[in-house]
Amino acid sequence: MDKKRIPLELLLMFSVFVIATCGLIYELVAGALASYLLGDSVKQFSFIIGVYLFSMGVGSYFAKFIKGNLIDKFIEIEILVGIIGGISSVVLFILFNTLAHFEAVLYLFVFFTGCLVGVEIPLLMNILKDRVQFKDLVSNVFAFDYIGALLASILFPLVLIPQLGIVKTPLFFGLVNISIAIFLCFYLKNELSKPVSLRVKSIGAFLLLVILFIFSDRILSFSEEKLYGENVVYTKSSPYQRIVLTRNSREFRLYLNNNLQFSSVDEYRYHEALVHPAMSMAKKIDHILILGGGDGFAVREVLKYKEVKDITLVDLDGEMTDFFRNNETMRQLNQSSLSNPKLKVINKDAYIWVKENSKKYDIIIIDFPDPSNYSLGKLYSLQFYKELERLTTLDTKIVVQTTSPYFAPKSFWCIEKTINQIFPFTSAYHTYVPSFGEWGFSMASFEPINNKIYRKIPNLKFYDYNFSQLSYFTKDMKTKDIEVNRLDNQILVRYFDEEWGKVQ
Repeated sequence: MDKKRIPLELLLMFSVFVIATCGLIYELVAGALASYLLGDSVKQFSFIIGVYLFSMGVGSYFAKFIKGNLIDKFIEIEILVGIIGGISSVVLFILFNTLAHFEAVLYLFVFFTGCLVGVEIPLLMNILKDRVQFKDLVSNVFAFDYIGALLASILFPLVLIPQLGIVKTPLFFGLVNISIAIFLCFYLKNELSKPVSLRVKSIGAFLLLVILFIFSDRILSFSEEKLYGENVVYTKSSPYQRIVLTRNSREFRLYLNNNLQFSSVDEYRYHEALVHPAMSMAKKIDHILILGGGDGFAVREVLKYKEVKDITLVDLDGEMTDFFRNNETMRQLNQSSLSNPKLKVINKDAYIWVKENSKKYDIIIIDFPDPSNYSLGKLYSLQFYKELERLTTLDTKIVVQTTSPYFAPKSFWCIEKTINQIFPFTSAYHTYVPSFGEWGFSMASFEPINNKIYRKIPNLKFYDYNFSQLSYFTKDMKTKDIEVNRLDNQILVRYFDEEWGKVQ
């Protein structure tokens, strides 16, 4: 009897560790998936954490009503957690583009997973209460629980998402949950009231998740093709975003977290407007800094100027720059710009990199994604532009993509006003890009922007050096009473969410 108590105690304590690890993984997957598909990562993670913790409390409360053989119940709940948590991403990806109330289904998954995980801990404590002293029981259970949570939070961004992706990760941990159930079915067979039934259930659930794991790539490709309505030719989940490249009969399209970044048929309009006004008006263009722009298109345009001596590209996501450097189709589109010897690529958070560096640049091109969440909003903040000032001279020209003045005028003029707090001379301008609609930019400097052209290059497809034409704004692209975007208020993200929410 004594020999059996020690292994059971250790085994169930290990189960606590597994429960905590798997439970937090399911929570993180739900948060990441919500931010991929719905945007605003801070709001999504906040809501999901709140719902998950609340549902754990609900599960813990109802655990006291569970009667009968508690080990049987624990195994059944472990199977349910493995199934519901494991299939969550598969189901949600399939339903995203077909279900009107997608968010309700997302939070139901979070709620039921949290409830089941919440039931398991008090259930284990009830099983062990006659085998372990109370003070040791509570200490050990919570110690293993917190250690498991720490492991999950470290593994998720560093290993799981880069290696397994957003669909395979929950399936893998569902298999871990169910493996524990299978092991307990055989190891504790003498303590179970219905061992055969539990074995059938656990093995059946395990086989189901194995099949889904094997075919997960096909399932994801199918769901993404339904989502984007085009052939998906490349997908990758980096630690920072979901990268999807699609193709139809006339174009390639790149999506980051479900947001269109470019179309190969008209990206030249965007990138020529982004790069050439500043390059043509700057007195010197020896040293160029590009923040964002990991696709290499802005670099491609800069390299058309022979007098450029060096280019520094700072982009957070190494998966992006590697793909656009190594993929043959993308190399054709960006003319192998990311392999040019003049270019130095740095994969680092631009905010941190700017704070740590002091080299002066003649041109600074800022091509960040739109400020759809707070981590991106900081890159459009007053504090960021203050840090950027250290990298400029009196002659430096800065250009920033500033979202759409037509669809999001508050966002557009908020960025313009924020830049103008640091750089005394700014000039907002815009152009029409068919894939996006009317799109805007802002040029900034410490000297007046007088449209003087120092250099031109031939054979541009779109830009004709008539900058004043791009600087004209109609009434429906103007707005008043806009605040400056600061780190402590992030008003820009709220403007952006409000304005683009109406468009979608």
